[in-house]
Amino acid sequence: MDVFLELALVLIIAKVFGYISLRLGFPAALGQLIGGIIIGPSLLNIVSYGPEVRLLAELGVVILLFLAGLETDVEEFKHVGLSAFIIAVMGVFFPLLLGYVLGLAFGFSDIQALFLGGILTATSVGLTTSILMEMKKLRTKVGTTILAAAVVDDILGIMILTILVAMNVRGSVRALDVVIILVEVALFFLAGIFLGHPAIREALKLSERITLPETVTAFALAIMLFFAYLAEKFQIAGITGAYLAGILIATTEEAKKITDRIMTIGYSLFIPIFLVSIGIESDITVLLHVGLFAGLYSLIAIISKIVGCGVGALMMKFKPIEALQIGVGMVPRMEVALIMANIALKEGVFDRGLFAIPVTMVVVTTLITPFLLKWAFSR
Repeated sequence: MDVFLELALVLIIAKVFGYISLRLGFPAALGQLIGGIIIGPSLLNIVSYGPEVRLLAELGVVILLFLAGLETDVEEFKHVGLSAFIIAVMGVFFPLLLGYVLGLAFGFSDIQALFLGGILTATSVGLTTSILMEMKKLRTKVGTTILAAAVVDDILGIMILTILVAMNVRGSVRALDVVIILVEVALFFLAGIFLGHPAIREALKLSERITLPETVTAFALAIMLFFAYLAEKFQIAGITGAYLAGILIATTEEAKKITDRIMTIGYSLFIPIFLVSIGIESDITVLLHVGLFAGLYSLIAIISKIVGCGVGALMMKFKPIEALQIGVGMVPRMEVALIMANIALKEGVFDRGLFAIPVTMVVVTTLITPFLLKWAFSR
């Protein structure tokens, strides 16, 4: 199918299925996800999901996290810093441990079990962010904590991946490798906050002097993309850089105007494509070809995040219902989990059969999260 026709279909599916989902009392993101599954390889196989659509989807999740940063209450973000760190650490420890133990129990090798545990550590915050924004819960203490914790566990997940790859290649890992990663991450955030913040203010003031339509918005998008680029250069996910850019721009005088414009751009094209693309990539036929272990692995993925993050939240004096909401918000896995599984495949740790297990887990956690979030926030 021609790419323009594919994009037209994706946008129509996103809005129609999103509306139907809302009318049935569910988040619009769930309907868009289901719409993607219907037109994807699982059922009708109408959309091929070529590089053009993939690029727009990737821009969609970057813009979504940029918007999340713009809508983050900066003062609240400062208050949840320590809480988010503890929650993220607990939300990494439990999945890593339980995934590793489950792998050993089913007879996998030590390194295979470690990779299975490592894949469970990193949260995909794109879907959760979309649903929280839709439910008007993003600017709450719980919403801010979920986003901040997701940033931390993304960094921890990258560190774990680096360590596991080094262990597989050399049979051991050097402390220097871990130190280098920590230094790179620290430099990125320090440079972003202390150098990027004043530079952003000056760039936006300069943009107002250029009398062309939507110049301020264009500069804001350029800043978002630049921060995403820098984040990847520092071995951090691009969406983390976009989120940081959003937080920094949120403190400027132009924040309100920029947020309104980015909302229009994002929700009219890029974000719907991203949400439908999750469904397109979620090949549910995989579920028909996996056994008991894949089912248990997916169950562990859900329980370990709810318990781990929930325990961390309780330790930081959150109410039990808030701890449950935070745990549920950290359930979905997507990009980082698939990247880690793909690296395990390339490194020869996984074969194609074992690779299908993390794919199944990604599909299950993605599909169940909207229902769990709706349930947790209605209590």
